[in-house]
Amino acid sequence: MKINYKETTSDLISRINIHDKFGNRNIDEWMLETLELNEGMRILDVACGSGKQCSSFYTTLGGKCEITGGDVSEELLDKAKQLRADNNYKIEYKHLNFNEQFGFAENKFDLLSCCFAIYYSEDIPFTIREMHRVLKHGGKLFTTGPMPENKQVFYDIIKEATNKPIPKMPGSSRYASDILKAIENTFSDVEVKIFENPLTFPSAAPFLEYTRASLSEDRKLWGAFFTEKDGFTKIMKSIEEVANKWIQRDGKIVMTKVVGGFIATK
Repeated sequence: MKINYKETTSDLISRINIHDKFGNRNIDEWMLETLELNEGMRILDVACGSGKQCSSFYTTLGGKCEITGGDVSEELLDKAKQLRADNNYKIEYKHLNFNEQFGFAENKFDLLSCCFAIYYSEDIPFTIREMHRVLKHGGKLFTTGPMPENKQVFYDIIKEATNKPIPKMPGSSRYASDILKAIENTFSDVEVKIFENPLTFPSAAPFLEYTRASLSEDRKLWGAFFTEKDGFTKIMKSIEEVANKWIQRDGKIVMTKVVGGFIATK
């Protein structure tokens, strides 16, 4: 299934920064606690983005590992390479499209991570089989993605402001169902871990910044919302009015991120 989706790097980074600033928990710390990292590991991070996860693995293991990051976006890979250069990390970055055969031999990696991306695969079983192929026997796949109840308040406010049905999200609508099933069909053992992170917004402004980065016209998933002239501006104005009403009523907006971590063993 081809996902009609496009997201700018600035939108992605904006939301990551908001998670870091307003979240009560740190998902990077949770991932490191959840995974059993060992020195000498060969790690592949698929859809590595700007290199945040690769850098986290590298520093945790004190550089005593082999890490490769792959992404389809050259813009994000350039940012990852700059982060590598700034910190003198020995991490390899290369172009990788998870809709195509991975350019690696079989049984190569001890750990393969894919954080907040696998649900954009056009052929989930194919992508998961490729991940399985390049892992060693006993190696682990670690994926993260939104569960169905993820950031419900976000959708509640948008629905109240627009009186429109929320479009089906490729993550929360597929991750805990189709994707989990495909992983279970391919790997010998699968564990499900849940991470909940309440983001507490003391005013409407940061919530609106997050919303703008999520509803940006470059995110084609929301395209049906912006059919009118100046549709984006009008909808954001309506969302601002509702968000301010929630702040006046409750003194804050609490939006809980609910993430599933799937740990699969080959």
